[in-house]
Amino acid sequence: MSVVNVTKDGVFGPGEHDFGGSYVPEGLRKALDKLDAAFQYYKNDEQFEREFDYYLREYIGRPNPLYYAERLTRELGGAKIYLKREDLNHTGAHKINNTVGQVLLAKRMNAGRVIAETGAGQHGVATATVCALFDIPCTIYMGEVDTQRQALNVFRMQMLGAEVIAAKSGNRTLKEAVDEALMDYAENYEDTFYLLGSAVGPHPFPLMVRHFQSVIGREAKRQCLEKEGRLPDLITACVGGGSNAIGLFYPFVDDPAVNIVGVEPAGKGLDSGVHAAPLCTGKPDVIHGFKCYVMEDAENCHSIAAGLDYPGVGPEHSYYKAIGRAEYTSIDDEQALNAFLTLSKTEGIIPALESSHAIAYAMETAPKMDKDQIIIVSLSGRGDKDVAQVFDMLKAREGELQNA
Repeated sequence: MSVVNVTKDGVFGPGEHDFGGSYVPEGLRKALDKLDAAFQYYKNDEQFEREFDYYLREYIGRPNPLYYAERLTRELGGAKIYLKREDLNHTGAHKINNTVGQVLLAKRMNAGRVIAETGAGQHGVATATVCALFDIPCTIYMGEVDTQRQALNVFRMQMLGAEVIAAKSGNRTLKEAVDEALMDYAENYEDTFYLLGSAVGPHPFPLMVRHFQSVIGREAKRQCLEKEGRLPDLITACVGGGSNAIGLFYPFVDDPAVNIVGVEPAGKGLDSGVHAAPLCTGKPDVIHGFKCYVMEDAENCHSIAAGLDYPGVGPEHSYYKAIGRAEYTSIDDEQALNAFLTLSKTEGIIPALESSHAIAYAMETAPKMDKDQIIIVSLSGRGDKDVAQVFDMLKAREGELQNA
């Protein structure tokens, strides 16, 4: 029996923890019920699965490698570090797995337009990509701050034909992008498909995203068995909303010998309050139509990585924490930046700043483990989008040292 206890209404741990669910107005609930009915039907439809598998293979380029980071492992000592190379997917991140699955659903639901939210821009690019592929009009909401620090991804979305709308309220980051996307959906749900990018939101979104992203963990499990003849000792991934993490974690959740660790962004430090680590510091509450761990002070939500800059987290991660199946820790901005530079120099792989949080955790943990033990890290995306941001940060740091 699976440790994951979820109701047909998307409530994880009913009666005990009740994370997830759907806390939305009645009109929007009807739209979500229609979406859920379509998802429940098509996820078991052989023709849908064949088409999804076709695009995973022929368009995204799956399966992607489970790569042994030999030099990094050797320099750290301790456990073997394997990287699940989601950065090698078309568009450069794990997000495309989910957008292909959802756009195939949108097509079957005869959606007239698609909307989405994005933080780092990777989900926005992936959404714009599949909408271009299937000739569906597309609108992307992105926090104004994120449009500035991820200007290249904004241009990529526009090149692909998407309209990008900057969210200018509040912190002008991912939370506000989700706010505006949900308002659009509430007003236009009759002909609009909301292609939500992470394992968050009201039911059925968390289960939909998990379903389409679980290809990550299924592949990683099979590849680890092929390479090592056994399952890993530890799997880890960065957690913002938590889609790449739940995609890796879920296929291993019923394997008790596999330790699961999610890595949240500690930002300027947990003690500073300027971070995005609700699982480490928050309390259960309702945000964006679902219940999860939420930061007490969402206004101070911050991460060096735009894709992790969210004050809530997926309900399934909240449930894993509550039942003790997964551990959640945090990595601050400086540690993530160091991991970004270290992986680039040791393996010739420039990781996304989001992924760098999980890499930093593996760098801390591997030396404490035996050499015959195995860590799998979700390398959720490539760092091309972050190079200009890192360049500016390193120049500023150099200036501070010169002026000290």
